[in-house]
Amino acid sequence: MVETFFLLLGFLLCSLECLVVGEEYNCNCSKGYYWSNEVCYNYNCCTDTTCTQNISLATSICVLPTTVRINGSVSTFSGSAEAVLRQKLGGLNGLKGINVTIKSPIVDFEVEVNVKVNTSKLQDILNTVQSTLGSGTIFADTQGLVYMDAPTDAVKYKSQLLLKCAFEEMGAVVGSSGWNLSRPFERLEINNGLTAKIIYTCPPDYTNCVAVNLTLLTGAWIGTYECGFTVGSIRHIARSYLEVALLPDEIIMKFSPLVMDCTTAVSVTLNVSAAIPVTTENYTITWYFDNVLKSTENSKNTTFIYNYTVSASCSDAKFHNVKINFENRLKQTTSEAVDIPVLTAKDPFCKMEILNGELWPNTPTGINVVNKTCSAGRVGQKSRNCTQSQQWDIVYSMCINAELGKVANAASNFLNGLGATQQVAQDIFAGIKNNTASDSASGDDTADISASIAIMGIMASASLTTTLNEDVFPDLIEGASNMVGSNWSGVNDNIRYQMSQQYLYSVESLVKNIQVNTSEGFNSTNLELKFCSSDDCDMTVFGVEVSMNRTSGLMKTMGVKNLMEKLRNNNFPGRNHTSILMSATLTNNTDSNITIQMLFPDEQQDATEHLCVFWDTEAGDWSNRGCIANMTENNQTLCECNHLTSFSVLMSKSANVSSESLDLITYIGLGVSIFSLLVFLIIEHLVWSAVTKTNLSHFRHTSIVNIAVFRLLGDCSFLASAFPDSISDTWCFVFTVCKHLFYLAMFTWMLCLSVMLVHQLIFVFSPVRKRVFMFLTSIVGYVVPMVLVGTSYVYYKYTNKDYYSRKTCWLVYERLLVGSIHAFLLPVYAIVLSNLFSMVVVIVTLVKTSVPDSSKADDKETAKSILKVVVFLTPVFGVTWILGFFIYILDEGTTMFKIVNYTFTILNSFQGLFILITGCLTEQKVRDELYRIIMAKTGRETDSMQKLTSTTYTKDK
Repeated sequence: MVETFFLLLGFLLCSLECLVVGEEYNCNCSKGYYWSNEVCYNYNCCTDTTCTQNISLATSICVLPTTVRINGSVSTFSGSAEAVLRQKLGGLNGLKGINVTIKSPIVDFEVEVNVKVNTSKLQDILNTVQSTLGSGTIFADTQGLVYMDAPTDAVKYKSQLLLKCAFEEMGAVVGSSGWNLSRPFERLEINNGLTAKIIYTCPPDYTNCVAVNLTLLTGAWIGTYECGFTVGSIRHIARSYLEVALLPDEIIMKFSPLVMDCTTAVSVTLNVSAAIPVTTENYTITWYFDNVLKSTENSKNTTFIYNYTVSASCSDAKFHNVKINFENRLKQTTSEAVDIPVLTAKDPFCKMEILNGELWPNTPTGINVVNKTCSAGRVGQKSRNCTQSQQWDIVYSMCINAELGKVANAASNFLNGLGATQQVAQDIFAGIKNNTASDSASGDDTADISASIAIMGIMASASLTTTLNEDVFPDLIEGASNMVGSNWSGVNDNIRYQMSQQYLYSVESLVKNIQVNTSEGFNSTNLELKFCSSDDCDMTVFGVEVSMNRTSGLMKTMGVKNLMEKLRNNNFPGRNHTSILMSATLTNNTDSNITIQMLFPDEQQDATEHLCVFWDTEAGDWSNRGCIANMTENNQTLCECNHLTSFSVLMSKSANVSSESLDLITYIGLGVSIFSLLVFLIIEHLVWSAVTKTNLSHFRHTSIVNIAVFRLLGDCSFLASAFPDSISDTWCFVFTVCKHLFYLAMFTWMLCLSVMLVHQLIFVFSPVRKRVFMFLTSIVGYVVPMVLVGTSYVYYKYTNKDYYSRKTCWLVYERLLVGSIHAFLLPVYAIVLSNLFSMVVVIVTLVKTSVPDSSKADDKETAKSILKVVVFLTPVFGVTWILGFFIYILDEGTTMFKIVNYTFTILNSFQGLFILITGCLTEQKVRDELYRIIMAKTGRETDSMQKLTSTTYTKDK
């Protein structure tokens, strides 16, 4: 009866055959089945042996085969390592084979079994081996226990993919899980990043799982994916190769010649090449010329540079377009195109130059020539712009060190989540440090700095999702210090401003996000960093004392040298600055009200004003919002701010404190003035012969016309240089000289007019002869301004001081009586004071002649006469410019300063309109002559009008 029962059980299980006779058992698993781990380890029935134990109570008896491979290594000098490993690992259930390789002191072992490994049993075996051999470390991984859900066919380029892994073993406690990607010669860990996200959420029927969501599959993500679950010292893994139907991640187009010269030829042969990264993908290649399909070919995965040659006919076209299109096996496409400039005989152009061995051909104006050939060991391109003035701009090099290009690629992968580990981060920052160590000022070195700043920006973004610890600081600080060690030559101001702003943001973000455990700080030549976590934090960084009120958190304070002069400063132009830029951040703090104090040493003893500012990242400029500057007894500057960001002290006085409203008033006023002055000059031209019949009227109109002409030229120069960043250094200098000369000439002619008027009032019977007047006024009005401008430029040129500011295209103000601006201010205010004195003389003379012998003098009429004199003479004498003196002596921020500033701007920007009204339209003779001309043009001139004008002119003779 018992025998019958077990035979029936074996039939039902379809995997067990047992023969039971009394108390004797004789059981075997059916063919293709193996004893379970429970039977093996609890009943000592393993592999293919016959089991003589009563296994009827086992929950699992015979199982289907599952191939599991175990790979591991142990470090030991024991000669019995192989024997111990074979003995201990030989006890594994379903053992198929053991292979031991000795590479002293490392012993590798490979084990293959046909049954799922019990992790706890394998861990016990490894612990026994370790204790027996007395080894330092032992580890192992298994394959076959983890299931990976991954595609077997190629997936689309830049598509999204979810890879899933699951590990099922009852009672196994997983310590960690994750993903890796292996490629030839490298193995990278996958973490959360821009295009990768690790997911640990499991479906209800899973015990342990891990998935990775890849949102943008490119060539960087091709390779063998490995997911793993760590239990003790054993890691259970699964692997699968992922293939992507690639398209080129980058297509580098080159062409020769760089410009198609059609000045003498009727056609030009163009050679175009397209280089792509090394790939195993076979593409269908199509070339287009001016959007017309020219050729199609099937590429081979051994070709990575494709060439196309065409004979292009010369025409009036500005460009010829050449495009290459790549199509992969899944019919996805990508393309790249180049526009080849065409130079015709009628085009203005920059002449060919050979600079540092590089050919820059004849190029039409407004074209930026791109040369994608770099020197050995460098990758990228160089560009050079042919300006509208037919002059070559500087060569802008983007040729970076090839090794730095690899660092940039590693940083990009790091940001995406590929290889985002602490060790890789250290390698990236070490690469930055090594590639910025040069202290030369060449364009290529600036290109390396620009690329390194971009890499720092990438790592700053990556630090938001990937935890970095303080081990990266030494290389980070040294590399960041190297970057600001040079003057960043070879780029224009706009690019330099962008580089400096990105540098500041990136370094600050990294300092804030990197975790600090025990370090107190790091320092280098141009950058010093200190940390403080105690309640009382008073520290000194590059001589600047810093303190902050807070109850908790870690304070990080950084000082940077040689960065201030590289940052944009539109809000406070013309001011000197300290040599140190300070930055303070606070982490793990919940205080709502924080005040930081920074005590800056006295670097400029003659400064008339001290201003504390911070870098406004949104505006990309300096701001003093929330900051107060106080002076100490020893002339140091104490800055107190209620927010944490970049600080500095900008010192010196500047009258050019601009705002949007003031700028608007200025531009409107100058526009009105220019129009008014043009109208004035046209009117003067029309009425000149009629209104200059006497010497006095000739003197007056000659002076006013010169005042108007130079004011017009000065205003036009001012508007042309209103946006200094958009013009070249040469034009900035030219406009500075023009403004200096034209405005000085305007004031010297004002002086001529006022002196002439006073002379006529005082010496009534000794009039100046016309020839004498023209000679003297020509000297004062033309020669004196040119001498003043020329001598001031020569003086500052040969004393190695700045004559003009590149940021404002105007003269430089350093401090009182120091700076080229005084070559303008001193003559102007001397003339304005002289003219003011002349006005007083005119008013006094008017008052005396207005008082009759009778005691019934009309005081009211006298007052009206004086008011007329003031109104008429103020614009042409430039008296309103005296308000500028008060702008320099008043404190900024006060109500009076704002009132004076707005009044000065309004009155002087509209000066051209006032000259038109007071110097022309209010004069009776001018109005009468205009009326006569208008009536004559319309054919309605009357005898009475002729008589009127004749009588009027007779009286003036």
